[in-house]
Amino acid sequence: MQHAWEEMPPWVFCNEQGKPWHHNHLRKGLFYKVIKASGLRHIRFHDLRHTFASLLLQQGESPVYVKEQMGHSSIQVTVDLYGHLIPGGNKQAVNRLDSPAEKSGVQKESATQPQPHQHREQSLPS
Repeated sequence: MQHAWEEMPPWVFCNEQGKPWHHNHLRKGLFYKVIKASGLRHIRFHDLRHTFASLLLQQGESPVYVKEQMGHSSIQVTVDLYGHLIPGGNKQAVNRLDSPAEKSGVQKESATQPQPHQHREQSLPS
């Protein structure tokens, strides 16, 4: 039976009424049945979350963006879990992103440096 909703439900996995499935139904029921039927190796549902974060970082997304997507409380959590996947990443440098500049002893600098004032000789009318 095909069901047409008046509006598309906001849920990826929902029942015929457009309501979200209970997480146990999805994880323990449908997810593992699909994995088994497809012949894929057994993975945990939570592994999909790690794959999402890992792929983002390996494709060059900022750790701050990944932190926001994952809902981590701080950049430190993201770096501790996924820092090894940051291409060319320096874990210590990324860890400092979570600390205000005042606490880390780093002086704030302007992105643009002041240019020396150049004096021009004005030519006087002759």
